[in-house]
Amino acid sequence: MTQITPITLIIPQDLGGMRLDQALQKLMPEYSRSRLQSWIKDGSVKLENHIATPKTKVWGGENLQIIMQANPEESSFKPQDIPLDIIHEDDQIVVINKSPGIVVHPAAGNWEGTMLNGILYHFPNAKDLPRAGIVHRLDKDTSGLMVVAKTLSAQTSLVRQLQARTVKREYRAIVWGQVWQNGTIDQPIGRDSRSRTKMAVNRMGKPAITRYEVLERFAVHTYLRCNLETGRTHQIRVHMQHLKAPLVGDPLYGMRGIIPLRIMNQDLVDAVQNFPRQALHAIKLGLIHPATNQPMEWQIDLADDMKSLLEAMRLIQPEDIGESFDFDYSEGVPIEFDDEDSEFDEDDEQE
Repeated sequence: MTQITPITLIIPQDLGGMRLDQALQKLMPEYSRSRLQSWIKDGSVKLENHIATPKTKVWGGENLQIIMQANPEESSFKPQDIPLDIIHEDDQIVVINKSPGIVVHPAAGNWEGTMLNGILYHFPNAKDLPRAGIVHRLDKDTSGLMVVAKTLSAQTSLVRQLQARTVKREYRAIVWGQVWQNGTIDQPIGRDSRSRTKMAVNRMGKPAITRYEVLERFAVHTYLRCNLETGRTHQIRVHMQHLKAPLVGDPLYGMRGIIPLRIMNQDLVDAVQNFPRQALHAIKLGLIHPATNQPMEWQIDLADDMKSLLEAMRLIQPEDIGESFDFDYSEGVPIEFDDEDSEFDEDDEQE
């Protein structure tokens, strides 16, 4: 974080007996207690020239030296020259083909280098819009199409379309196992009670519906078309795990343990082991244009890394094997091998 000139304060006598974080909040009420605690914990606050803890008692008269740290959120909404693959642009909206590996919206651990920073660079007027016009997100390692508003009226229209479930989003996914028929997963999704970084099928969660269609079936994998009727965080990833067909390469909802190496040639083993992300791509997007009220639709090619993965899988077809196999489905353990929205609801519209 950017450092600012240190300041020196003296603990007043009437704050004697308080914890250091409580006293500091009395002295600096313009900052939140959690932020002040973070300064104390990272050593930016010294009591009598010694590093203290938030729980350290003060008795009055002590000297405090504070190296005030800039809040990362204050600098996260800044323009950065980040390339954007623009599929469509007009006065109201921009449709972008997001590359895997880039975060859409700044958050803890990713305050810079996000798509939002790139949007602010390429479209300076976006600074006047909530979240720079972003109305839905894709996970960091999911690739494909997303729409961004360029005006407040367009953003309002897109948000309403998302709420009404009229935005059409089609994904392509490569999953473990042989999925034998098309189907619909209608299971609510909420926070995983055992891990706050994960989502799970949860009867107390929000409604979530994913329709899937088999496009191609391989010896140990299936290539699927997935259409979202809702937009919950990690929706396809969670629903595919629930289906017992987790996405290839998914670090949170993937698979471990018993993988049929003996019926996978070395090219396929290498392709799966080296695939760096969940095999999920937003390939098609459809919506009503906010200004013209005309339906619009865009479709892009499958991501190159997923094309290569499919080619490796096509080298072994189901008829080439004569044995059945079972998988050991994990609860959020990375792959291992035998020889690895409302306006912008933080819980929704992320895949």
